[in-house]
Amino acid sequence: QVQLVESGGGVVQAGGSLRLSCEASGRRFSMNGMGWYRQAPGKQRELVATITSGSSSTNYADFVEGRFTISRDNAKNNVYLQMNSLKPEDTAVYYCNFLRLPSNWGQGTQVTVSY
Repeated sequence: QVQLVESGGGVVQAGGSLRLSCEASGRRFSMNGMGWYRQAPGKQRELVATITSGSSSTNYADFVEGRFTISRDNAKNNVYLQMNSLKPEDTAVYYCNFLRLPSNWGQGTQVTVSY
């Protein structure tokens, strides 16, 4: 059974940083591209960043370009999201998932950025 467990969220002031982690199990992690997504209250879930299976390519949504960095450690079945220069509009629940044939969503991790 595939399981996605996100962690690392919290409350931070604008301009601060957080590092999110996601551990995936039950599927060959190293063979799959991964993505970070977020969902703010009252809004649809949106794609934040993606990374290929071997980390050769990453892509970012325009609203996080230059501030967030996605990375992965295939030996640990983990994907990470380093978030710098956080803004209040980054407040959301953050999720990870496989890019191809997404699995059931995990519980996510709450990120709250205060003014």
